Amino acid sequence: MTVAELLARISSRELTEWAVYERRAGPLGGRRGDIQAAIVAADVYNVNRKKGAKPVDPEKLLPTWDDYQSDDQMWAAIRQANAAMGGTEAD
Repeated sequence: MTVAELLARISSRELTEWAVYERRAGPLGGRRGDIQAAIVAADVYNVNRKKGAKPVDPEKLLPTWDDYQSDDQMWAAIRQANAAMGGTEAD
């Protein structure tokens, strides 16, 4: 569905609940897939590396994207979108 369709069907509260869930459970969607792929790639490399070679950390295999935002920047964007839709923050 499009973003407009989603916003027409979901409340500000539910959208915030999903954001909190993702924060606790880990990333949803593509980012989670990137992490899973990096773990598998690191495992394959590490079990096949030459004796004495350093193991690779899965974090070193994660792709980087130009539009990366910190957690604080993402939460600020969520709060701004929430306010723009007339939502309020619950305690």
